[in-house]
Amino acid sequence: MNFIKDYEIVCGLEVHVELATKTKIFCSCPTTFGAEPNTQCCPVCTGMPGTLPVLNRQVVDYAIKAGLATNCTIAKYSKEDRKNYFYPDLPKAYQISQYDLPLCEHGWLEIETDKGTKKIGITRIHIEEDAGKLIHDDEHGTMIDCNRCGVPLIEIVSEPDIRTAEEAVAYVKKLRAIIMYTGISDCKMNEGSLRCDVNLSVHKKGEPFGTRTEMKNINSFTFIQKAIEYEYKRQVEAIEAGETIVQETRRYDSAANKTFSMRKKEDANDYRYFPDPDLPPIIMTDKAIDELNRSIPQLPDSRKADYIEKYGLSAHDAEMLINQKPIADYFEAAARLTEYPKLLANMMISELFALLPPDSDEVKIPIDGAHMAAIATMSGEGTINSSTAKKLLRTIYEQDDDPVRIVKEQNLAQISDPVILQQYVDEAIAADPKSVAAYKAGKTAAAKAIMGKIMAKTGGKGNPVKLDELLTAALNKQ
Repeated sequence: MNFIKDYEIVCGLEVHVELATKTKIFCSCPTTFGAEPNTQCCPVCTGMPGTLPVLNRQVVDYAIKAGLATNCTIAKYSKEDRKNYFYPDLPKAYQISQYDLPLCEHGWLEIETDKGTKKIGITRIHIEEDAGKLIHDDEHGTMIDCNRCGVPLIEIVSEPDIRTAEEAVAYVKKLRAIIMYTGISDCKMNEGSLRCDVNLSVHKKGEPFGTRTEMKNINSFTFIQKAIEYEYKRQVEAIEAGETIVQETRRYDSAANKTFSMRKKEDANDYRYFPDPDLPPIIMTDKAIDELNRSIPQLPDSRKADYIEKYGLSAHDAEMLINQKPIADYFEAAARLTEYPKLLANMMISELFALLPPDSDEVKIPIDGAHMAAIATMSGEGTINSSTAKKLLRTIYEQDDDPVRIVKEQNLAQISDPVILQQYVDEAIAADPKSVAAYKAGKTAAAKAIMGKIMAKTGGKGNPVKLDELLTAALNKQ
């Protein structure tokens, strides 16, 4: 299967973001999540004859803020269009969206991966209404819930600049962070507030792009990565087997970790777009755009630059911290309480993140920031070693407590006295002549075995740097 490496992914994403307005895009129905089916809809959002839509101005403002935050050009003149298609959860048989004159165009954002920084282009951001929801039940069949009809969305369409699954996940994480910093959406993927359509094709490097497929409504970072990896492999194997890739919409099944064909993929002309006759064009002035721009708070990349300059963090580590606003807020608050912010950042990224639930929409760190800062300070000052710091963090994650008091009461302070450490070294060497002989024979790994026994004797409290120096010197004298 080495032939797979000869192919390159070309990927573009369409990210749908539900805006945090209290009412829908064209009527006054509420947008509260989780209401009983068909209790938050009216003749307007269910498309009853004779009803007229009225555009919610806050939807436009929120969309423009998203565009400004992603370096887009904001249109002074845009319009809304009818996108015509039939589906049971779309009562009007058309969706009000934007076609040729969207609110925002030609933007970009930067992502950080193991390969460094990369700019991903954003083709457009436009406003549209959501469709309803089909509920499938073995007893009652398929039922329609119209609560979601008319809920305001922005669709953010990327350029086909993404080449790996890792880049795709980094892009969605960064986009989600930017949107959450602006406050225009809660971006809860488990509630459908942010969901992603993945457009993907493959081609041999240096050859023209292939035929793309679209995977609809993927709602977790893990699933985005797995769906792309599966579809990449599926398309390459199909091409190598002499099959033709069909332009189609596919569904990703997370349980089977496979994609399945749903229907032939439509082109724009299949939707018969035309300007909505019931809605006037959207006119924006420079003054209104400037006011919205001034209302945007500090964004992730600005914080990232601050962390690199102020705390000496790498671009990768800074990106890890800023991708979720609650984590960035937590880090900044804790960093003010310690002289070792870089150690604090390392502890959070390497240890704390591993304890937090993966793909969580609501980050709740159960450790007081002052306690996290105290561990960083004790570690930086040499009061405790790295092993004890890790154990402390895990302990107070389960039940938050003062780590300084725990260290004192449980006698966890690091042993750094060279006289005491030398005694441990001498005892370990005397007790393990086989490892000593192996070390003298050139097997340097034997020293690690002796070190492990010494650390066990100290209860994990020995200063590893000083112990390594003393052990190396003692072994070389043998």
